[in-house]
Amino acid sequence: MKRLSVIIVTFHSENDIYDCLHSIWQYSDIAKEELEIIVVDNSPSSESMFSRLRNLYGSDIVLLHNSHNGGYGQGNNVGIRHATAPLVMIMNPDVRLYEPVFKTVIDAFNKDSQLNIYGIKQMCNSQESSPYSIVCTYMMNGYLFTLLTSLANRFDFYMPRYMYVSGSCFFVRKDAFKAIGMYDESNFMYGEEDDIHHRMMGRYGNSMVYNHHLHYIHPMHTRAPNIDYEKKLIDTAIVLNEKNGYPRRKTLVNRLRNMRLLLMRERLKKMVGKGDQQRWEVMQQKRTYIKELLKQS
Repeated sequence: MKRLSVIIVTFHSENDIYDCLHSIWQYSDIAKEELEIIVVDNSPSSESMFSRLRNLYGSDIVLLHNSHNGGYGQGNNVGIRHATAPLVMIMNPDVRLYEPVFKTVIDAFNKDSQLNIYGIKQMCNSQESSPYSIVCTYMMNGYLFTLLTSLANRFDFYMPRYMYVSGSCFFVRKDAFKAIGMYDESNFMYGEEDDIHHRMMGRYGNSMVYNHHLHYIHPMHTRAPNIDYEKKLIDTAIVLNEKNGYPRRKTLVNRLRNMRLLLMRERLKKMVGKGDQQRWEVMQQKRTYIKELLKQS
């Protein structure tokens, strides 16, 4: 009987998927027959990668070639519908485990029938923690969002009503996730966590846990600042918040407040020689983009 299904959506992820899967098997602390690993590939052709994975793992993993690239959420929904375990772990292909986590998480779900989402601490590497393990909802005042998100990650405190766990690696009760509609497939990518958090809170209330004593590696700090990526985050936040009844203008005002504080912090870092010029320029471009959208709203 499967106790946990791990869903990994890939898209040209050959540089990541092998290390990701190796880390799962290396640090799994449940019986092999209790673990189900499902790889859903959104690439136009999966055969080369799938052929190597079959040689490495045989029938120990399930390989699904998506009928079309419907985005990150749609790919995860394909995997969740195929999953046979009552608990699902959503995992990005560039995530790595470096310690056992499965048994602790499964035990927590078994002990608390009201628990629906379980997050663990994101690390840049085995020594350096990430600032993105938990994030305040975009419906929060932008100044408070910035301060609380920073403090919460630094001191490991979690307020489930106002914060969501990182979507790069988290656990969810499958029946509850299906009950709230799973991932919104109209959203191609980004912002899924806030939307899921809002719908889960609306149906089940405080049914989420964050355990900072369990860890995984997701090296987001290696990504170079990119204005196109930042614009997509803003655009997605507007659409998903509007869907959930939160006005476009309020979302933009919150994001502008967020950028003011981030620019202030970056300016201080530059004054002491620790600033990043590329990050500074992208932040300024992002602020300009938000102001332009505000003028149009």
